[in-house]
Amino acid sequence: MINFSPTPEQEKIVEQYRDFAQRWIVPNRLKYDELAEFPWEIVKAAYDEKIMNGPMPKIYGGHEHSLLDGVFASEELGAGCVGIGICIDANTLALTPLYLAASDEQKKKYFGLINELKGVAAYGLTEPQAGSDVQGIKSTAIKKGDKYILNGQKRFITNAEASTFITVFAMTDPEKGSRSLTAFLVPTDSPGVVMKPRLKKMGQRASVQNEIEFHDVEIPEANRIGDEGYGFIIAMKTFDRTRTGVAALSVGNARAAYETAKEWTKNRKQFGKPIAANQAIGFMLADMATKIETARLLTWNAAWAYDHDKKKLNKLSAMSKLYASDIGMEVTTDAVQAMGGDGYTWDFGVEKMMRDAKLCQIYEGTNQIQRLVISKSILKE
Repeated sequence: MINFSPTPEQEKIVEQYRDFAQRWIVPNRLKYDELAEFPWEIVKAAYDEKIMNGPMPKIYGGHEHSLLDGVFASEELGAGCVGIGICIDANTLALTPLYLAASDEQKKKYFGLINELKGVAAYGLTEPQAGSDVQGIKSTAIKKGDKYILNGQKRFITNAEASTFITVFAMTDPEKGSRSLTAFLVPTDSPGVVMKPRLKKMGQRASVQNEIEFHDVEIPEANRIGDEGYGFIIAMKTFDRTRTGVAALSVGNARAAYETAKEWTKNRKQFGKPIAANQAIGFMLADMATKIETARLLTWNAAWAYDHDKKKLNKLSAMSKLYASDIGMEVTTDAVQAMGGDGYTWDFGVEKMMRDAKLCQIYEGTNQIQRLVISKSILKE
């Protein structure tokens, strides 16, 4: 029998992350949005309260959350603030290649380092001329003796200036192109790593993104993740796991906007009655609630499939990210519209939720690319 009820353990995860979001994230989200600064105090608190690194093994400081567990957690972070939530989830993104392909020695060293410092890592894949087209990456890591010499650029790298190390993807043999794509662990303070000023963004402003230049950066062979040429597979397997997290953040953000608009329209009176009683607004709320519910169920299904049968992972994770982030944009836009002038001000937060929603349609593969992934998958079936 199909059962959509969270287990008692999952209910505890929801309660834990919701409580954390209400105490730490919600009261500070507008401050960090205005300052456009990395929320270090919240990340440190997340370590103290065992919110960080949920999917990672317990032996390395994680909590061994299943992908479905992680979806429950990410929705609560998204309901608090997507910009702050992605600071936490992007750290998971950066650590996932280690989780999937690193040696036990590498996991012990780098998971241990992140937990000891209560720090974050960054995922260095995107380049100025290689966003959705991963095969267009130009960065190189040429082996010389027992080291690799890294040169190139990365752009739109989340957590970059805040990170302790970066998971960098580069080609070890330019003549082979993407077939030589390889993943490396690069400490941010390595000589030759140049961190450019953070990018100014429309939304998710608590999350920092930077362009990074690598000039003859020496990488010990021991910092290579997996074999040479395995980087493309690592990157795609990483996205199979993490796209459901973006979907869940989007659901949480949409939920927060819907709940804010619902309460506001129940209390705002025009022509002698709450505007929620008017069919035009009531139908908007009905559509918003329905869209959130369907996005949530699709996201749950994608995560459940990963945890159980490992089939159609690429398609389902892409579907969940595509649909939930599109719904996030629609619902937050409708929340602003339903609340009129108040929705457009900073006072109620829904204009921020609308700005934050947009980026979820772009990172970890634009939604146009998700449609390409889905179409290729269904044509193979």
